[in-house]
Amino acid sequence: MEQAETIDGVLLSSTMDLKSFYGLDFTDSSRQVRLFNPEEVSDPASIRFAVCWQPDSDSFARYPNLQMAMSVGAGVDALLANRGLDEETLVCRVRDPHQADLMAGYACHEVLHFLRSFARMKDQQSARIWNPLPMSPPVETRIAVLGNGTMGAAVARALAAMGFSVAVACRSDPEDPLAGVSYHSGAGSLAMACKGSRIAINVLPLTDETENILNSQLFDQLETGAWLIQIGRGEHLHEADFAAALDDGRLAGASLDVFREEPLPADHAFWRDNRLRITPHIASDSTPSVVAQQIHASAVELLQGQRPQLAIDRRQGY
Repeated sequence: MEQAETIDGVLLSSTMDLKSFYGLDFTDSSRQVRLFNPEEVSDPASIRFAVCWQPDSDSFARYPNLQMAMSVGAGVDALLANRGLDEETLVCRVRDPHQADLMAGYACHEVLHFLRSFARMKDQQSARIWNPLPMSPPVETRIAVLGNGTMGAAVARALAAMGFSVAVACRSDPEDPLAGVSYHSGAGSLAMACKGSRIAINVLPLTDETENILNSQLFDQLETGAWLIQIGRGEHLHEADFAAALDDGRLAGASLDVFREEPLPADHAFWRDNRLRITPHIASDSTPSVVAQQIHASAVELLQGQRPQLAIDRRQGY
């Protein structure tokens, strides 16, 4: 059988215009890969892959020959949980090294904002008060990084370069450990990394094992008055345990970038809590040029009968 010369894909999102945001217009620029918005698809049976960001559960039903669904972000939990996606469909994700650097930058910013009391200095500026605040050397501050994938490793690397004492919780010991960073793997790794830490930074993937992992048991391991930086997934946070930890002083506050429901509802209590720093899921994002290149490469691999290199292991969830 003669191999097809082109492969068609569709852009599926319930929240954003993927084609405009990422510049994903392959119709004229490529003879092999063509990418359409749903309303531009004249023959649904020709669609063999989908590029996705939070698609609706019925988004895939129209395309009987779909072989691959690719997330424009690093997380694939929403795709794996989507009941409309066939279990045999390959799931891929963008792996953008620049995205990891952006994530590390966000984490470092929030670390310094807390440790250097920049919120208090902003208040002092408003009140025209000149009052230098005490500080301590970074090495005296233990920071737990939960997760050592692409994102977690970048966060740990950046913090270690700044001189902090970094403890990483990971599934297995890394092949190339960072000098001066302690790694805790296997059972009990989260508790060991968090033990006595001033700050905990969550960059874990969302799996059945990690859902609600940010709970009272974990908060109990941290130094009293610790700060949480939540840049994993909203489902990681046990909100009732989190509220209790804030109220009893185990946590001084938190930087929250991800939520169970996004956008965060206007009536949610988090908006009104001045102990929290809220950002709208912007800790990092995939670079448009990298997104386009990796979508194109994965589609070509699919066209050639290969398993795309960016395909994830459904059993592990990443």
